[in-house]
Amino acid sequence: MSVLFISDLHLSPERPAVSRAFLVFLRERAASASALYVLGDLFEAWIGDDDPTDLALDVQNAFRELSDSGVELFVQHGNRDFLLGKRFAAKAGAVLLGDEHIIEYHGQRALVMHGDSLCTDDVDYQRFRRKSRHPIYKWCLSALPLKHRQRLATDWRAKSMAANSNKANAIMDVNDLAVNEVMAKHQVNTLIHGHTHRPNRHPVTSGERIVLGDWHDLGWVLQLDGNGFDLQHFLIPDSEH
Repeated sequence: MSVLFISDLHLSPERPAVSRAFLVFLRERAASASALYVLGDLFEAWIGDDDPTDLALDVQNAFRELSDSGVELFVQHGNRDFLLGKRFAAKAGAVLLGDEHIIEYHGQRALVMHGDSLCTDDVDYQRFRRKSRHPIYKWCLSALPLKHRQRLATDWRAKSMAANSNKANAIMDVNDLAVNEVMAKHQVNTLIHGHTHRPNRHPVTSGERIVLGDWHDLGWVLQLDGNGFDLQHFLIPDSEH
């Protein structure tokens, strides 16, 4: 059975076509896999495990149905959903992974990451990342009233879009030295990540870096089976037809 890897779906009520495509993907594709890995930014914004939206409930219920059927489900934090916590994991039947995780299937060994920590040239973002991932900062955020967190999420999205529009593309991509260092640290020949929205397979000094794509007009999935890795995409319909 295959193992599937996805990332950067950025699910939100404002993008119903992507949400529909994802739920169909879980029922029709992921259900026949042995494991599904979500490598960050599942949601456009996650304000806490008390998120009351229908979308949050739909995703958790669909995940639970998948995991109850026997498919192993693993989720990493992204830069948009770093507040995903134990309550979400329990409801979804998922295992929350650390920022750097080793997988081994079908004779392949690889490191999976969201990928934002590799964009070391983006100094401003790395400063925010260090602050936002601190346990005390996350606890303080989670303790804020729900409406306050909703306003904060809206404000962060707007500021992020404005900041990124003024950054050179190279700054927002991974740093080659950071890639080589993390692969050497874990002694792997394959690195799988998302975040940059630049799907491709890149040769690197020690092997290969596989970049997952974001879900927009296309959905992206990396399949691993006895034949190795296969980066695939499919069209996301803009309607229910």
